[in-house]
Amino acid sequence: MNYAESVRALMALGRELASPQQGRAQKFGLSNIVALAEALGDPHLKIRCAHVAGTNGKGSTAAMLESILGAAGFRTGLYTSPHLERINERIRIGGEDISDDAFAAAWTRVQEAIESLLASGKLAAHPTYFECVTAMAFVAFAAGGVEFAVYEVGLGGRLDSTNIVAPEVAVITSIDFDHENFLGHSITEIAGEKAGIIKPGIAVVSSADRPEARAVIAARAREAQARLLEIDAVWTVQGTGATAGCYRATATSELLKAKLMLEPPLAGRFQLRNALAAATAAWLLKESGFSVSESHIERGIREVRWAGRLERLSERPTVFLDGTHNPAGARELLRFWQENFAGRRIILVYGAMRDKAVDEIAGLLFPAADYVIFTEPLQPRAISAPVLAEMTAHLARESAIVPDPAEALERAMRMAAPGDAVFATGSLYLVGDLRASWYRHTASKSSPEAQTTPGRSIQKA
Repeated sequence: MNYAESVRALMALGRELASPQQGRAQKFGLSNIVALAEALGDPHLKIRCAHVAGTNGKGSTAAMLESILGAAGFRTGLYTSPHLERINERIRIGGEDISDDAFAAAWTRVQEAIESLLASGKLAAHPTYFECVTAMAFVAFAAGGVEFAVYEVGLGGRLDSTNIVAPEVAVITSIDFDHENFLGHSITEIAGEKAGIIKPGIAVVSSADRPEARAVIAARAREAQARLLEIDAVWTVQGTGATAGCYRATATSELLKAKLMLEPPLAGRFQLRNALAAATAAWLLKESGFSVSESHIERGIREVRWAGRLERLSERPTVFLDGTHNPAGARELLRFWQENFAGRRIILVYGAMRDKAVDEIAGLLFPAADYVIFTEPLQPRAISAPVLAEMTAHLARESAIVPDPAEALERAMRMAAPGDAVFATGSLYLVGDLRASWYRHTASKSSPEAQTTPGRSIQKA
């Protein structure tokens, strides 16, 4: 298959997450991915790797760890989800999304293996979308000469398709409520699913701060005889400062005999915790013989790229995109506003999916914003803008309904004075829609045709 045919075939497999009603009837497990990986020659077992789980911060942490290893000279692989604009984003080699040709080659090989397994009866049904893309990452990393891979868990951990890897180190980031219909309705239950990535005898890093989550992770680590390092016990953080919402600090560790200057270019104080988790994992790899130095750790964190998470698009007015899709993320965003935008007018563009805790997120953010514009991601699972407004407009000081995401952001920017701030947040699908329209318009403005042809869409300040 070529690239377009490969993408269509994957999309035909259905949504990445079933609705809660379907979730109760769906059988989760690792049997499909185990059979598929075995048919492919178990490529995932031939590349050393790290495995990262958590509710929030796992993508940023995985990206930082991959960036550190890239700075140390390793040819890296990074597997993350979901993607914002193109599915290729999920599989990165050497810091770049895999090419369309490499994507098509990986899918062709995976689909051939699936057809053989179905014909022989070794698979009762076709693997899911996520199982297929996970297998494609295994294949692409092996074909691309990856020396060290970093895998982000898609959902949970214990039964996630990535959980057949054999990591050198596992990382568990913050744990909070999200995907309760799949993972459980208590922090203890959710932490149990996340801690399912802990394998016997490996090193484990935890940046979880909830006591009940820490207790579950510690118990699982003891059971697996895995060495556990909690970042709050390992590091002392001093000299915290911020520039344009990006925080920096000096971290010292008596246990590791280390001192690091952390300067993540990603906005939000919480990114310091993600940086500490990535740095601790890298240090453990260093202790086990990997050629990773303090300067590699500092440089990797300083140079990391991770789109769609408090991503600043412009100034005057300041415009941020952020995938704030659960209450824990909303609390962090609110803290970011309080620390960096106190006294400034905030215009919020918000759109969400039907399976999210919209009431709780709205209760945190809407009263703190001066104006809320309700919109909707271009996805079947999105809450329509009018329904979203009907549910939550009473929490906003002033509001409007603009269903089209690009038009909603455009309206927010027209309303904003130079000193105001615009935040477009909610679903990561919304972030992806807005990034695509923003950069399409930026490209069109810089093209020769754009000099003479008027265009509509987001006006970049």
